[in-house]
Amino acid sequence: MKLICTLIATVVGVSAMAQMPIIQTEYTADPAPMVHNDTVFLYTTHDEDNADNFLMKDWLLYTSTDMVNWQNHGAVASLKDFKWYDGDNGAWAEQVIYRNGKYYMYCPIHGHGIGVLVSDSPYGPFVDPIGKPLVWQKEHWYDIDPTVWIDDDGQAYMYWGNPKLYHVRLNEDMISYSGDIIEHPHIEDYQEGPWFYKRNGHYYVAFASTCCPEGIGYAMSDNAEGPWKYKGHIMNHTPKTRGNHPGIIDYKGKSYVFGLNYDLLRLIKPEHHERRSVSVAEMHYNADGTIKEVPYFKETAIEPVGTFYPYRKIEAETMAWGWGLKTGVKNGKGANPTDKGMYVCHIDEGETLMLRNVDFGKGAKKITISAAALRSGSIIEIHLDNANGPTVGVVNVPVSGNLDEYKTATAVLKNCKGVHDLVFKFAGAAQKDLFRWDWWKME
Repeated sequence: MKLICTLIATVVGVSAMAQMPIIQTEYTADPAPMVHNDTVFLYTTHDEDNADNFLMKDWLLYTSTDMVNWQNHGAVASLKDFKWYDGDNGAWAEQVIYRNGKYYMYCPIHGHGIGVLVSDSPYGPFVDPIGKPLVWQKEHWYDIDPTVWIDDDGQAYMYWGNPKLYHVRLNEDMISYSGDIIEHPHIEDYQEGPWFYKRNGHYYVAFASTCCPEGIGYAMSDNAEGPWKYKGHIMNHTPKTRGNHPGIIDYKGKSYVFGLNYDLLRLIKPEHHERRSVSVAEMHYNADGTIKEVPYFKETAIEPVGTFYPYRKIEAETMAWGWGLKTGVKNGKGANPTDKGMYVCHIDEGETLMLRNVDFGKGAKKITISAAALRSGSIIEIHLDNANGPTVGVVNVPVSGNLDEYKTATAVLKNCKGVHDLVFKFAGAAQKDLFRWDWWKME
């Protein structure tokens, strides 16, 4: 693992790294992005590190304001939040939507219908308001992959289904529905994972197209309830990934399609396991509303839509690239709802954590970190542009009595100004599991 991380950090260019999956500390799938208050909230499912087939127990959240640097907020909901379900697997593709001051998460539990959770905050905690499935057609197992959109007139719709496509009209309370469940005629190449939305007067259903390998297809309609006309591929079927699953947003004047692949798994294993990773690509529309086909994720490049501001407390689990690193949660939560007390761990000799497009302005003079280490001798080298770029500072990681006791350390920075990618490179005599890293801040 250390060799792979070092090669990627030193050989692969910044734009190429951006083409890799955007989350590296966990396996993620089924991206469900939501734009709220100028922030992208990316909810995902979670493949366990030891998964061979689908092994999914909770739902995760990541946020970004520039589309390249993502903060990990950990699990915001899990199967345990549904008291009517006693299993430990089946947390499939969710979506979160905001309405009337609350956030509604629609969660399929494979073979047990679609549940709904609600929270006063996009960061959770989410609770079950009805104590039963919102939808469960017990005669089959097709009730997966819900997607919800609120139309201009206030009517909300939920679509879902594999291999058939269904929808209902949700009531204003967003936790019940009126009328019958409608089954739609088969859309060409439709398999699963619908993503329903409206843009410039056109209604869209994007979807994972027929397996295997899956691509991303889409259909359009002039009506929220169809009929749907197949329009082709957003991303064509490709042997470069076995599965896919779309999530689509407009953000800061650009359009994006999220999907999934096995690109991180392939860095270490050639054989197939259900350990997927979320990627994103910029997407473009034609004048008539149809969508231009997007190349495979690794053949595209995401450019930042803003700069990253370092003169504040930055949670260490915020990164553009951190392959090989993992995250954990401290015994106590953080000081606010956006901080669950997370830290970066599994930090080994030679590994790196990178942030893109950091704006140091006229110059950063010092950096303070908070970390917990059992052994002395670990350092964090601070580089600009890439792992072999100019070294602008070195932090000696403080030693603490145990891994739950965090201490701060400060180092001087030199020639750290302007806009650069920022790379933290780790070293230490112990070589593996050097320390836990909580946060950093520049001044």
